[in-house]
Amino acid sequence: MKLISNTLLDEMTAKAAASPRRRAHHNLHSSADDPVQRFVVVAHSDTYIRPHRHLTKSELCTVVRGRFEVVVFDADGTIVERTLIGEGTPNVAYELPRETWHTLLVHTDGAAFVEIKEGPYDPSTAAEFARWAPEEGSPAIARFQHWVKTAPIGARLLP
Repeated sequence: MKLISNTLLDEMTAKAAASPRRRAHHNLHSSADDPVQRFVVVAHSDTYIRPHRHLTKSELCTVVRGRFEVVVFDADGTIVERTLIGEGTPNVAYELPRETWHTLLVHTDGAAFVEIKEGPYDPSTAAEFARWAPEEGSPAIARFQHWVKTAPIGARLLP
Protein backbone atom coordinates (compact mmCIF):
# COMPACT_ATOMS: atom_id res chain seq x y z
CA MET A 1 0.00 0.00 0.00
CA LYS A 2 1.20 3.50 -0.78
CA LEU A 3 0.15 6.28 1.56
CA ILE A 4 0.09 10.04 1.09
CA SER A 5 0.75 11.15 4.64
CA ASN A 6 1.07 14.56 6.23
CA THR A 7 4.70 13.64 6.90
CA LEU A 8 5.28 13.07 3.18
CA LEU A 9 3.59 16.39 2.36
CA ASP A 10 5.73 18.17 4.97
CA GLU A 11 8.91 16.63 3.51
CA MET A 12 7.84 17.63 0.01
CA THR A 13 7.05 21.16 1.22
CA ALA A 14 10.66 21.45 2.47
CA LYS A 15 11.98 20.11 -0.87
CA ALA A 16 9.80 22.58 -2.77
CA ALA A 17 11.11 25.45 -0.62
CA ALA A 18 14.69 24.46 -1.51
CA SER A 19 13.95 24.01 -5.22
CA PRO A 20 14.54 26.84 -7.70
CA ARG A 21 11.16 25.94 -9.26
CA ARG A 22 9.50 26.15 -5.82
CA ARG A 23 7.70 22.83 -6.23
CA ALA A 24 8.35 19.12 -5.74
CA HIS A 25 6.94 15.92 -7.28
CA HIS A 26 6.59 12.45 -5.79
CA ASN A 27 5.68 9.60 -8.14
CA LEU A 28 3.23 6.96 -6.98
CA HIS A 29 3.53 4.98 -10.22
CA SER A 30 6.46 2.61 -10.70
CA SER A 31 7.72 3.73 -14.10
CA ALA A 32 7.06 5.99 -17.06
CA ASP A 33 5.62 2.93 -18.81
CA ASP A 34 2.75 2.48 -16.33
CA PRO A 35 -0.65 2.80 -18.01
CA VAL A 36 -1.77 5.24 -15.29
CA GLN A 37 0.58 7.99 -14.15
CA ARG A 38 -0.05 9.08 -10.53
CA PHE A 39 1.93 11.61 -8.56
CA VAL A 40 1.80 14.17 -5.79
CA VAL A 41 2.81 17.78 -6.40
CA VAL A 42 3.57 20.27 -3.63
CA ALA A 43 4.14 23.92 -4.53
CA HIS A 44 4.68 27.35 -3.03
CA SER A 45 2.83 30.50 -4.00
CA ASP A 46 5.80 31.90 -5.92
CA THR A 47 6.13 28.94 -8.30
CA TYR A 48 5.61 29.50 -12.01
CA ILE A 49 3.73 26.85 -13.92
CA ARG A 50 4.01 27.90 -17.54
CA PRO A 51 0.66 27.71 -19.33
CA HIS A 52 0.49 24.49 -21.29
CA ARG A 53 -1.81 21.84 -22.69
CA HIS A 54 -1.72 18.08 -22.98
CA LEU A 55 -2.51 17.09 -26.56
CA THR A 56 -3.25 13.42 -25.98
CA LYS A 57 -4.32 13.05 -22.34
CA SER A 58 -6.81 14.50 -19.90
CA GLU A 59 -5.73 15.53 -16.40
CA LEU A 60 -7.43 14.85 -13.05
CA CYS A 61 -6.17 16.68 -9.94
CA THR A 62 -7.43 16.36 -6.38
CA VAL A 63 -6.25 18.94 -3.85
CA VAL A 64 -5.16 17.41 -0.55
CA ARG A 65 -3.74 20.55 1.10
CA GLY A 66 -4.10 24.29 0.54
CA ARG A 67 -5.71 26.13 -2.33
CA PHE A 68 -5.03 26.59 -6.04
CA GLU A 69 -6.62 28.51 -8.85
CA VAL A 70 -6.96 26.87 -12.24
CA VAL A 71 -6.77 29.42 -15.05
CA VAL A 72 -7.91 28.27 -18.49
CA PHE A 73 -6.96 30.11 -21.70
CA ASP A 74 -7.93 29.97 -25.35
CA ALA A 75 -5.26 29.37 -28.00
CA ASP A 76 -4.39 33.09 -28.16
CA GLY A 77 -3.88 33.49 -24.41
CA THR A 78 -7.24 35.02 -23.51
CA ILE A 79 -8.45 33.95 -20.06
CA VAL A 80 -11.69 31.99 -20.48
CA GLU A 81 -12.13 30.53 -16.99
CA ARG A 82 -10.83 30.92 -13.43
CA THR A 83 -11.72 28.39 -10.72
CA LEU A 84 -10.59 28.08 -7.12
CA ILE A 85 -9.91 24.53 -5.91
CA GLY A 86 -9.14 23.33 -2.38
CA GLU A 87 -9.45 24.67 1.15
CA GLY A 88 -12.11 27.34 1.62
CA THR A 89 -13.74 26.63 -1.76
CA PRO A 90 -16.62 24.36 -2.78
CA ASN A 91 -14.25 22.42 -5.09
CA VAL A 92 -11.77 19.68 -4.16
CA ALA A 93 -10.76 18.43 -7.60
CA TYR A 94 -10.82 19.26 -11.29
CA GLU A 95 -10.55 17.39 -14.55
CA LEU A 96 -9.37 19.09 -17.72
CA PRO A 97 -9.95 17.57 -21.13
CA ARG A 98 -6.98 17.17 -23.45
CA GLU A 99 -5.94 20.20 -25.52
CA THR A 100 -6.99 22.67 -22.77
CA TRP A 101 -4.53 25.54 -22.24
CA HIS A 102 -4.11 26.06 -18.49
CA THR A 103 -1.94 27.05 -15.58
CA LEU A 104 -2.21 26.77 -11.81
CA LEU A 105 -1.77 29.61 -9.38
CA VAL A 106 -0.81 28.48 -5.90
CA HIS A 107 -2.67 30.45 -3.22
CA THR A 108 -1.10 28.83 -0.13
CA ASP A 109 2.51 27.82 0.43
CA GLY A 110 2.89 24.06 0.70
CA ALA A 111 -0.32 23.41 -1.22
CA ALA A 112 -0.54 19.86 -2.59
CA PHE A 113 -2.51 17.88 -5.14
CA VAL A 114 -2.58 14.36 -6.51
CA GLU A 115 -2.52 14.25 -10.31
CA ILE A 116 -3.64 11.30 -12.43
CA LYS A 117 -3.08 10.98 -16.18
CA GLU A 118 -3.14 8.20 -18.70
CA GLY A 119 0.22 6.59 -19.36
CA PRO A 120 2.70 5.79 -20.51
CA TYR A 121 4.61 9.02 -20.02
CA ASP A 122 6.23 10.31 -23.19
CA PRO A 123 8.24 13.51 -22.63
CA SER A 124 8.01 14.41 -26.33
CA THR A 125 4.20 14.63 -26.16
CA ALA A 126 3.55 15.24 -22.43
CA ALA A 127 2.96 18.98 -22.71
CA GLU A 128 2.97 21.76 -25.25
CA PHE A 129 3.90 25.12 -23.73
CA ALA A 130 2.10 28.30 -24.74
CA ARG A 131 4.13 30.48 -27.08
CA TRP A 132 2.47 33.58 -25.55
CA ALA A 133 3.78 32.76 -22.04
CA PRO A 134 7.37 33.29 -20.87
CA GLU A 135 9.72 30.33 -20.64
CA GLU A 136 10.87 29.22 -17.20
CA GLY A 137 13.74 31.42 -16.04
CA SER A 138 12.66 34.40 -18.17
CA PRO A 139 12.75 37.88 -16.61
CA ALA A 140 9.22 38.39 -18.01
CA ILE A 141 7.72 35.87 -15.55
CA ALA A 142 7.03 38.40 -12.77
CA ARG A 143 5.02 40.64 -15.11
CA PHE A 144 3.15 37.68 -16.58
CA GLN A 145 2.36 36.15 -13.17
CA HIS A 146 1.05 39.49 -11.89
CA TRP A 147 -1.19 39.76 -14.95
CA VAL A 148 -2.52 36.19 -14.60
CA LYS A 149 -3.27 36.73 -10.90
CA THR A 150 -5.25 39.94 -11.48
CA ALA A 151 -6.73 39.74 -14.99
CA PRO A 152 -10.47 39.08 -15.39
CA ILE A 153 -12.05 36.52 -17.67
CA GLY A 154 -11.84 37.84 -21.23
CA ALA A 155 -8.48 39.55 -20.70
CA ARG A 156 -5.53 38.94 -23.01
CA LEU A 157 -1.95 39.97 -22.26
CA LEU A 158 -0.69 42.55 -24.73
CA PRO A 159 2.92 42.29 -25.89
